[in-house]
Formats: sequence, C-alpha cells, structure tokens
Amino acid sequence: MTEDLSPAERYAAARERAVEQATALAGFREMYEFGLDPFQIEACQALEAGKGVLVAAPTGSGKTIVGEFAVHLALLQGKKCFYTTPIKALSNQKYADLSKRYGADKVGLLTGDNSVNSDAPVVVMTTEVLRNMLYSGSQSLLNLGYVVMDEVHYLSDRFRGAVWEEVIIHLQESVTLVSLSATVSNAEEFGDWLDTVRGDTQVIVSEHRPVPLFQHVLAGRRMYDLFEEGEGQRKAVNPDLTRMARMEASRSYNPRDRRKGKMIREADRERERRQRSRIWTPGRPEVIDRLDSEDLLPAITFIFSRAACEAAVQQCLHAGLRLNDEDARAQVREIVEERTAAIPDEDLHVLGYYEWLEGLERGIAAHHAGMLPTFKEVVEELFVRGLVRAVFATETLALGINMPARSVVLEKLVKWNGEQHADITPGEYTQLTGRAGRRGIDVEGHAVVLWQRAMSPEHLAGLAGTRTYPLRSSFKPSYNMAVNLVEQFGRHRSRELLETSFAQFQADKSVVGISRQVQKNEEGLEGYKASMTCHLGDFDEYARLRRELKDRETELAKQGANQRRVAAAAALEKLKPGDVIHVPTGKYAGLALVLDPGIPAGRVNGHRGFEHQDGPRPLVLTAERQVKRLASMDFPVPVEALERMRIPKSFNARSPQSRRDLASALRTKAGHIVPERHRKGRAAAADDREIARLRTELRAHPCHGCDDREDHARWAERYYRLRRDTVQLERRIEGRTNTIARTFDRIVALLTEMDYLRGDEVTEHGKRLARLYGELDLLASECLREGVWEGLSPAELAACVSALVFEARVADDALAPKMPSGKVKASLGEMVRIWGRLDALEEEFKINQAEGVGQREPDFGFAWAAYMWASDKGLDEVLREVEMPAGDFVRWCKQVIDVLGQISAAAPREGSTVAKNARKAVDQLLRGVVAYSSVG
Repeated sequence: MTEDLSPAERYAAARERAVEQATALAGFREMYEFGLDPFQIEACQALEAGKGVLVAAPTGSGKTIVGEFAVHLALLQGKKCFYTTPIKALSNQKYADLSKRYGADKVGLLTGDNSVNSDAPVVVMTTEVLRNMLYSGSQSLLNLGYVVMDEVHYLSDRFRGAVWEEVIIHLQESVTLVSLSATVSNAEEFGDWLDTVRGDTQVIVSEHRPVPLFQHVLAGRRMYDLFEEGEGQRKAVNPDLTRMARMEASRSYNPRDRRKGKMIREADRERERRQRSRIWTPGRPEVIDRLDSEDLLPAITFIFSRAACEAAVQQCLHAGLRLNDEDARAQVREIVEERTAAIPDEDLHVLGYYEWLEGLERGIAAHHAGMLPTFKEVVEELFVRGLVRAVFATETLALGINMPARSVVLEKLVKWNGEQHADITPGEYTQLTGRAGRRGIDVEGHAVVLWQRAMSPEHLAGLAGTRTYPLRSSFKPSYNMAVNLVEQFGRHRSRELLETSFAQFQADKSVVGISRQVQKNEEGLEGYKASMTCHLGDFDEYARLRRELKDRETELAKQGANQRRVAAAAALEKLKPGDVIHVPTGKYAGLALVLDPGIPAGRVNGHRGFEHQDGPRPLVLTAERQVKRLASMDFPVPVEALERMRIPKSFNARSPQSRRDLASALRTKAGHIVPERHRKGRAAAADDREIARLRTELRAHPCHGCDDREDHARWAERYYRLRRDTVQLERRIEGRTNTIARTFDRIVALLTEMDYLRGDEVTEHGKRLARLYGELDLLASECLREGVWEGLSPAELAACVSALVFEARVADDALAPKMPSGKVKASLGEMVRIWGRLDALEEEFKINQAEGVGQREPDFGFAWAAYMWASDKGLDEVLREVEMPAGDFVRWCKQVIDVLGQISAAAPREGSTVAKNARKAVDQLLRGVVAYSSVG
C-alpha cells in the first residue's frame, strides 16, 4: 500500500507515526495485549489534549480503559489521580486491578472502612469520601490532577446522587474530570452541563457492544429467538412468540362452560392440551441444565429476591446438578478455605458455610446484599476464574462489579421497587443484560428471558430495543451541605454555586420550551389586541366590563345552586323511615317510600361528625317495586314527606314478594297525592346592585353602539383566554426557575432560626453539623447539642446511633422492635421528641421530605442488634435474636461505625463523655464477622 504513495505522502505518514509514538497514549497502548477501540482512542486523545471527557458506552465495552489512562497521565506528570466508584465492592476491585498494574506502593484505597496507603499518587475511593475531603479542605487535594468518576450515571440515584454533583461542582478548576457512564439518551445534555461547570469537556458516545448480544425466550423445551433474522435497524418480533402469546391469551376451554350449556368436543380440548404442553416456565435446575447442554454457561440468573436466590441454589443441589469436575472442586475448596481462614469455626456454622461451600464446589452460588461480604467476594473471584458457572443474583450485581458472563437469564420482567411490583425499565433491562458476553473470551453474549403467563413479546422487544435511558438529576441541598457551603463561600456565592447544579440546568432547559411558547403567545396577544380595536372607544375597557358582568352572574348562579343544594341536603336529613316522598328527577323519579334516611354515621341532630362528600343517600322503595339507594343529584330541590306509612317488621328488601306487597300499599296510600310543584324564587341577579351598576356602565360606554361590537367581543374573548394561558405558563417558569436556590434559602432560614448560621457566619453548632454527614445530620447534631447521649455506655450509644442510619427494608407497623431498656429507651424517646420538633419546624419553613429534603423519623429496628453485638454477644445469638441475614447485619454495623466516627469527631471535647464512648463503641462493634469483612 505504501508503495502507491508519493515520497511526500510517505514522509508525511512517517512524521505522523513519529508524533504518535511520542504521545503518552502510545506508551499506554503497549501495556495492553489487545488494541483499543475507536471511542477509547478518541477519549484518551482528548484527555492528553487537556480536555475533560464524558464517555457514555454500554456495560462491558471497556470504558474503564479511559479512566486507567487518566491514572497513567497523572503518574507521568507527577500529579495525583483519584479514582471514585459508587460502591465499596467496586472500589476494592479497582484497587486490586490498579495495584497489579502499577504496583501496591503507587495505589491507595479509601472507603470509609479501609484506609490503605492513602498518600499514594493514585487513590481509589468511594465518591462520598471525596465529597467529605472537599468540604474539610483536606491536604490530600494538593497536586490533584485528575478525578475519574466511574458509573457517573449514579447521580440519578435519589438517595446518593447529590454527592456526584457536589463533587463535580466543588472540584478545583485545575482538576481534569473523567466521567464514565452507562449509555444514556441525554449524554449531550449532561456534557453541555459539564462544559458549563468544568470547562472544555468532550462527549464521546459509543453504542457499539464489542461482543454482540442475542436475545432469547425460553419456553418449555425450546429456546426461541426474540427477533426474526433480518437486515436493518428495526427487527421484527419472532412470529412464533407472537402466536404463542395469542394462543395462551385465547384459552377456549373453561370447566364452567358445561354449566352454561356449551358443549366442547373432546377433540378440541385434546388439541389445545397438546399445544399448551409445549409452553411452560422451566424450573431453575432445568434452565441451568439447558444452558449447560448448549454451551451457554457461565450464566447469571437475575431473581429480584434474596430468599429466591438462596432457594434457587438449593433447588439445583437437590436436583443433583454438578457443573464442576473433581479438579475444579479441589481448586474451589482451596481458594474458599484460604479466603475464610480468619473466620472462627463457630461463626462458620452460623453463616451456613458448609451448605454454601457445597454449592460452590458444584459450581453454583447465590449473590445478594444479604450475604456476608467475604462470601460475596469469594463468589465473584470464583466466577471470574470460571470455577462457579451459575450464579443466582439480585440486581445489585449489575451495578459496576466486574462479573461478566456468557449468558444472562431474567426470570421475570417485574420487580418490587420498595412500594409496589413494577415492570423493569429499559434502562434496568440494558444494565442487567449488559453482563452477557465476555470481551476476549466470548464471540457473542446471550440474554435469556423465561416465558411467563401473560407475557407480551412486543413489550419484551421494546425493552430490548430501547438501549438507552435518560439521566435525571436527584440533587437536593441538605443541612450539612448548607453549613459547609456557607462556611467556605458565604451565602450569596453558595446560592450561585447551587444554581450551577445539573438539577437546575435541567430545570432551566425545560423552561426554554415554555419560554418560547410564552413568546409566541405574546405575539398572538398583540394580533388579537389589534383585531379588537374599536374606532368609537377603548374596547379593552368595554370587554373588561363585559367580563366582570359575566363573572358576577356566574358567581351568583353558583351561589344559588349551592344554596339549593344545601337546602335539599337539609331536607333529606329530616326524612325518617316510613316517610312517603316524591323523587323530583332522575331515573327513579316518582312516588317512593323511605326505608333508611342514609345519613352518614356521626351526624346527629344537625351536628356533623364528619362531612360525607355526597350528603345523605336515602334507601327507598319505589312504586315500581325497586329498592334503590338514591344520591343528592336525584334531589335538585328540597323534598318533603307527603305522607307516612308503617314499614312491617317482616319486610325483607331482598324478597320480591315483600317488595311487591309494600309497593302496592304505597300506591294505595299515596297514589292519589299530587306533589306541589317547586317554584323557583326570584333570581339573585335581578336584585344585585353590582350587576345593575355594570349593566348601566356597559350601555353608557361608547363601544356599546358599535356595529361590529360582537365581532370585536369575539377577538377580546380570544385575547383574554390566551392571556390566562400565558399567565399560567409564566407561573410554571417561575416555579422551575431557581428551585434549588429557593430550597437552599429555606434551609438557611431554618438553620438561622436554630442558631446554626448568623448571616455568613457559621456558629459553633453549625461547625459541629458540618462534620456530620448522613440523612439525619440535623437530628444527630441536635442530640449532641442537647446532651441526649451523655452518660450512655459504648454499647448503649451504639444502639441509639443505629436509629440514625437503619431503615427497615419493609415497613412493619404491627410489631414494635425489641430494644434495650433503661437509659437506651429514654434516649431513643428523647430522639423522637427532638425529631418531632424538627419535623414541625420543617413544615413551618416549607421543607418537604417528599422532595428528598428533611429529616425522616428515626428507626429503632437495629438498636437491639447493635447493643448486643457491642456488648460482646456471639454472632449466633445476635442473628437468631434479630432474624437478619449476616450481610445486612455487617452492612448496618459498618454504617453505625461510620456515624460513630463522625460523632466522635463532632462531639465536644470537654465536659462530655460522648466522643470517648463513641470511639469505644467503634472498637466494640469492629470485631469478629464485622472486622474481617473487607467491604460493606
């Protein structure tokens, strides 16, 4: 090829190669055995050119290569690089990867639980750790050149997403930001915002999966392709699946049909049975066996329930599944025994170690948040090594952990979202199935969905075909954020900083469309105003008088209708059983006997215990023998008893004979009575002075005599209608503009009221709050302020602090949680009292918990567990008492330890026992199963 080039072209190509060889990227590429993809090269080149980058690419596409290039550049330039991740498990994994590549002396780890070589030039950390560093002005930030934010789409997370935005906003301008995201549909919008707050940022979006993904549905013994083979972007759904869904939906045989007199031929039923015998949802062991026979293992089966994950492993063991040979079994046992050597034998028994090991030896495991972190790490390691070939996992596994598989199985397309069972979103489907296909190992990945009754292949195709989902900010100011910002920047500058958040950026962008509509409307208003111009006078003034007259007439008409409704309801309340009435209108108009007045409970002698939205609803027997419950709409005018009748005690409203006899007596008793016609009173408008005044002014106005008056009036009506719509749009703009700053103002006002802030000054109370991070930051600060925890032992303090972090997975109001008696109970009671006061203050200052701002009620569900563990009770006893999975127990202990550490730093040093006891409580909790779990 080069022979065809001219000497000048060959020289230019040689120079280009020489320039490329001189770049940092050239040296970086040599560190990898495989070539880089175009999107990786583009992102790395942008980084080397000094730009920030946002890389949005599918799961498993290798976007972390760009993050690793930032590490490479930092080391070359003698700067620091912080690599942030959303979860501790991912931090640990990244720390191990980078240590292996660059050496343990150059890489550190900070996760809240662990601090390893924290002064290293490259530090892997959770995003919260970096946020806390920024607020405390940590010395570690000196010489920071790069920050990698892995899984940056986490900023959509409603609980933790704000942290990502805080970091992005507060990082020094000199720091180059590398944002790595899953494929999101508004990457350009996010990139525009990054460009605004961080400077020159290049957006690189890749839709390409390095390992192609094939979609299947497993029904009965057959694996169907979801899409028909064909060319083009839009693939058609497999007609076999559509036919199957239609056949299942139109089940013709119903056992009750015989009773309805329908005779179904035995041959028809037999044919339907044969067709349906091919469609069923295969069992879990059957699915794994099928995947194994088709060489589609290793596989991750996503089941949206922890208990179901454990049950699935047991089902496979009982079915006799063995996916490992003897050599693999021996390797598994060796690795497991090495990783769990620090766990005492008595704890192993409690943790179900031997059942877990049996599954691992057979190549089968569960993976979920309820497992001991050490056990989860072992499963991950064995899976990556190919020694575990079938994993049953909850969706938490999809969040960044490097555990790719050849196949991913989804049992159902519905999951519990904390409030209800809801369909999984296209974004969730993409995230889950993105694990299928191991780069450099598999030629293709496979996503398998199990057939379920009432499944819609078209819905599934929609999930599979919608590869992207929008990134939505969940940013909200908090009390801790407010005092930290005011301390660093003052109120005015803090407000300006918050207005640069992605949340406000998105809100402002949505306002642009509304503003355009307002602009159009205003142009339309000018045209309408011109069309309603009258040569005789000011038609705008005349139209205003007409509107005032119409509004007054409408108001009086409503008042009259309301008065009639009240009078009718009052008349109904006076009815008694046995009254004969004439129903004035409706389907059952005519003579009727009141069987039950239908007055709501609690309304006696005109005194209303509560308002029934429909008023009295009398039950009546009509002259046509119908028993009906009437509504207020059947009585537009007041009704009076025409006569009275005795209702026999033997009367049964359900008996046709009883109804017939009583209706006959009704007609005999009152059939001859002609009800008085209700006469309408004089209309209120006839005597209204305001209406009289307006009519006089209208007649006297010059425009009243205009020949085109009604034509002008039509234009005026259009003008006012459009004006009203425009005002509503302007209110919407006002509601969306400065929303974050307004929330900040309310928080600052509350903190000023409570003496945490005085203008731009942060008080001693405020400085204490600045050191407390968490959902219940203000409650913790107030407890310290009021000395609620003084005099508590370390174990008692641990129990009380647990109420600040614990949240039950499922709300259970039926059973009060067990808690220690004595001082703990009193202190927890005080915490609830303080929370009640804060809740009332938040309501007064319009700080809304529904919007993610404010203090939730403390939860005592972990107090007994924390107290027992800090009191040196055994793991067996604690887990048995609290009925909690080991993984959850460890995770909550770690969170209590984290908050105790904050409290020990924030508590007064003199005249207080809290700081000392908080440190002791940390030591007492950090033992046994909690201490030897490296992640939480």
